[in-house]
Amino acid sequence: MNKKQIVVGVAVIAIMGYLYSLPVKGLTKSKETGTPGATMVAAGKPAVSVTEASVSAIAKPNLDAAQLQQVNSLEAQIKSASGEAKPALQRALAAIWDAATQPAPAAFNYQAIAQKSNDFADWVNAGNRFNEAYKASQDTAAQMTFSANAVEAFESAIKLKPADLEAKTGLGVAIVNGGGAPMKGIGLLLEVVKQEPDNHAANLNLGMFAMKSGQFDKAAIRFKRMTEVKEEVEPYFYLAEAYKQLGQKKEAIAAYEKCKELMGDPVAGQRIDEYIKELKK
Repeated sequence: MNKKQIVVGVAVIAIMGYLYSLPVKGLTKSKETGTPGATMVAAGKPAVSVTEASVSAIAKPNLDAAQLQQVNSLEAQIKSASGEAKPALQRALAAIWDAATQPAPAAFNYQAIAQKSNDFADWVNAGNRFNEAYKASQDTAAQMTFSANAVEAFESAIKLKPADLEAKTGLGVAIVNGGGAPMKGIGLLLEVVKQEPDNHAANLNLGMFAMKSGQFDKAAIRFKRMTEVKEEVEPYFYLAEAYKQLGQKKEAIAAYEKCKELMGDPVAGQRIDEYIKELKK
């Protein structure tokens, strides 16, 4: 069991309740068809300023002493660096934020790099980090900025490589998160799985959006398929949650137990045990 998988598992469990409390705007379940409706909510960046400096300040308390020293040093160098020297420093800073699993400040640094390089990989890095930051945040103003920036990043990437599935998946997720045209985003994700049926990111997000819109049966089918392709913590946890919502306790317990086995983290495992105990009552 690697450290990254443990971190992912712990994070998934920590934010699961919040994800349920935050349904996707405009993605509602139709009583007539059982499919998402297309109620649109105007999307766009909020008036509240969310910047690299503001998210960096929030993230710094999560750094260890060595990381904090590196971040402060690089930030100071970036402020005084010439335009040509900044990208290398910003890339080093983004790498530290990545290592500390702090996607928001990493995203802004990759965005700044991409705006100068117009390189496909830089735009995708920025978009992916903004999507990750959206998922990790509980600040709705910040989420609006993250989703809007992710859309811009992936649209820029797709201009460079129109057929790239990672960029198309990221754009689909960002559009749904933004709430302006969720069915457009879902459509992009469905295009990806049509072309690549076992695409991990597209299937995971389609499953998550199905759960947010109350379509737990569809979510369970998608997550079950994912676990058959590859055994991972996140799909098993969401599969257990979907089964729980469907009242399929036996299946939910089995999925939770497999999730706990794969996670290999005692603290997170105790939380899983609590979920199992509730189901056995």
